[in-house]
Parts: sequence; structure tokens; C-alpha cells
Amino acid sequence: MSESLPAPVPAVGVVCLRADEVLLIRRAAPPRLGEWSLPGGRVEPGETVRAAAIRELREETGVEARLLGLIDVVDGIFPDAGRHYVLIDFVAEWVSGEPIAGDDAAEAAFVPADEALRRVRWSETRRVIQRAVSFGQLGDRPNLA
Repeated sequence: MSESLPAPVPAVGVVCLRADEVLLIRRAAPPRLGEWSLPGGRVEPGETVRAAAIRELREETGVEARLLGLIDVVDGIFPDAGRHYVLIDFVAEWVSGEPIAGDDAAEAAFVPADEALRRVRWSETRRVIQRAVSFGQLGDRPNLA
């Protein structure tokens, strides 16, 4: 436990799948500035995590999607940036829209899943993407969102 970090902040991430592609954004703000990552961000007061996931996806990429389920909850502890996030990661299925970077994203693009895994540097995000892709490949999956 680090006394120098503020209280953890709830945040969401979305692995948005379109066929064999994954939607990535290039971060325009710390932490992990300039790195490829998942669309997402902070949960606003009074907002559900599912609503936050859809809102953040729309704000950062212009894409609409349907949540399929919860992938994992990950601690994003970034001492260099003075931040601790509790990241609630969902898998979603693309519904409409082409990616256009907005809000905290410098770039946004659908890329093949194997390319997404090469672009992303943080091992936790790669792990979440792999889990989401496996989930998305299941034939008759329940809607867990």
C-alpha cells in the first residue's frame, strides 16, 4: 500500500469487437500517454459502470456497441502518474459507427486482434483483450451485461 497515492478511482474499459477486430485508442493523457489501449475512463457520480462503459466508448471513439459481459476487474496502479484506478473491463459487440478519436484519445482504430496484442504494451490490457476475444469466439454466448 502506498500512502502517496490518492484513493482508488472507479473506471471502465471496453474491448469492442467487430468480427475479428478490436477497437483501440492511443492515449492522449496520462497515465500511459501515447500508448495504445482500450477506450474507457472514469465512472461519473451517480452513473452505473455499464452506462459509463457505453458513454466512454462513444466519447472516445464515436462507436456504438452492445455490452456482452464483464471480463475482469483490474487494479491500475500508476505511481509515476500518482494514480490508482480500479478498472472494470467489459467486452462489447460493435453495433455502428466508424472510429473517430475524441475526448482523451489521440487516435482510434479497429485492428485485427493479433495486431492489437502487438500494439498494446501493458500486459494487463493484453490479457483482458485475449480473454475478450476468447469470449467473443464462443458460439452461443449469454448476454452477461
